[in-house]
Amino acid sequence: MTPNSAAAVHIILEAERLGYADRDMYMADSDYVSVPLSMFTDQTYLAQRAKLISLDRSMGKATAGKPPVDHVAFAAGMTPELPSTSHFSIVDKWGGMVSMTATVESAFGSRLMVGGFMLNNEMTDFSLIADRNGVPVANRIEPGKRPRSSMSPTFVLDDQHRVIMAIGSPGGNSIIAYVTQTIINVLDWGMSMQQAIDQPHFLTRGGKVYLERDTAITALIKPLTEKGHQVQSRTINSGLHGIIIHYDKDGIRYEGGADKRREGVVLE
Repeated sequence: MTPNSAAAVHIILEAERLGYADRDMYMADSDYVSVPLSMFTDQTYLAQRAKLISLDRSMGKATAGKPPVDHVAFAAGMTPELPSTSHFSIVDKWGGMVSMTATVESAFGSRLMVGGFMLNNEMTDFSLIADRNGVPVANRIEPGKRPRSSMSPTFVLDDQHRVIMAIGSPGGNSIIAYVTQTIINVLDWGMSMQQAIDQPHFLTRGGKVYLERDTAITALIKPLTEKGHQVQSRTINSGLHGIIIHYDKDGIRYEGGADKRREGVVLE
């Protein structure tokens, strides 16, 4: 299976459908709702979910998995999650690392400035509906509750618990797909950080599949459509910034990458 082939892209898209379905159903502020985190990392559960992926046909709209029997049931929400965010990854000369994603939500947040800071508009990260058919939505608005976020500043560790990658991106609820694709490009396809970031994007959040306009990935419109995906090409404005940490016999070596789709750069 080769990078950006119809077979590989199809499998990743189907995995995204399953992941986003579980997220939409169960993820919210854990101070207010019981989030079944152990379910999301349980190998048996993940194997069961993987069996739902057909190599030949899209499942279409995925259904969330079933939580433990003692878990409170929730309904799927409706959350805009607007894309106006920034990300940077840093390693200092002492080896300290930061992977940081920051946002005020939509451009200029709430359009209010206090003490030189723009106030955010994070209320749009809550579900626009509080319940569905009488069943509460996990990410509904409640006093004092933290809104759910798609921000995914990530450290990847090797089997010796050493950080081998720092990665993240802006992009609203597409962030999860951007970061996942880039990690796959590095770990599974052996790409450099810059090569991994430069790859054309493809993603789904459970419905339509979006392929990055004016890139080679649009050649997959026909084969993905034949597998049952609803496909559309459009501008996909990620802002990935990442660092790979190489542990060589001569010491530690750093390799950075910055997304050309935005204004980021690599500096040493």
